[in-house]
Amino acid sequence: MELENPTIQAWTEVCRQLRMILEKPESSENTPAWMDVVRRAEASNSWFTQEQIRIALSGLIELLRLENLILFSEKYSKSQSSVERTIGVIMAGNIPAAGFHDLLCVSLAGHKLSAKLSSTDQHLLPFIVALLHKANPAIAEKIRFVDNLRDVDAVIATGSDNSARYFDYYFGKKPHIFRRNRNSIAILTGDENEYDLILLGKDIFTYFGLGCRSVSKLFVPKGYSFDMFFESMLKFDHLLQHTRYMNNHDYQQAIYLMNNEPFLTNNFLIVKEDSRLSSPAGVLYYETYENETELKQKTHLLKDKLQCVISKHGDLKPGQSQTPGIFDFPDGVDTMDFLVSL
Repeated sequence: MELENPTIQAWTEVCRQLRMILEKPESSENTPAWMDVVRRAEASNSWFTQEQIRIALSGLIELLRLENLILFSEKYSKSQSSVERTIGVIMAGNIPAAGFHDLLCVSLAGHKLSAKLSSTDQHLLPFIVALLHKANPAIAEKIRFVDNLRDVDAVIATGSDNSARYFDYYFGKKPHIFRRNRNSIAILTGDENEYDLILLGKDIFTYFGLGCRSVSKLFVPKGYSFDMFFESMLKFDHLLQHTRYMNNHDYQQAIYLMNNEPFLTNNFLIVKEDSRLSSPAGVLYYETYENETELKQKTHLLKDKLQCVISKHGDLKPGQSQTPGIFDFPDGVDTMDFLVSL
């Protein structure tokens, strides 16, 4: 039975410990160590504020709920390989603990993990693995953090389009999953209310817009008024207090002013018409469409570059892009199916 699976039992205990840290920090013996880790994470990467790390931690706890682990493991148990492999994982560092889903998949698949952490996210995942070690040392000892990937049987690597060429050069002959740049879009029709737009703000601003599930571009009907949109975004004016974010905003604004490029702003978010998909921090691109046919044509051209499509009338509603479930594999590539077939 899955309930007797020692890996699931260990991760369930990690979930319990993380929940204690989040919900009852005064009662958890791990809280002081966690707060030290959070301080070090923020000191080494100013995008990783305590609030953003807290949001990420909430997402990890949701992934580790017992019912999720059981459903996830049961789906792949019949095809699971009995051969233990060593999986090299090159992790992203754009958002806190970005590589956790890959780490969990390798662990649940029963393989060993050699993980190369991003230089921008060195502290969070080792703490979580330390909790796993307390729960079950044998399982945790299959997870190693390394500076270079050597003697691995397969590779999962996440990076930019440029680093994908590096991945292919060094690891292309091994079984692999290589992930490239992805962005997310939101489609507005004009019938969104203030609450819809506030929820959309979470998709835009969580992790300062740096995640692949962060909305970097809007598609709006021709003649769309941004008045209600900007009024709703005032809910996120705390961004005015974040120096690095505002430096990005002010820099982009200066460039647009010098080049006489039109844009809209509420002093912490620039909205600019642009055909590109990936917008800088502090900027949100938009593009207009005349009708449903034109919208489908435009989004179809982007399908291989999209992580999420947010729409009030779609499968993923406003406010849902930053809370992926355990079955929401990056780039839509089934990581577990890859791992159990090795």
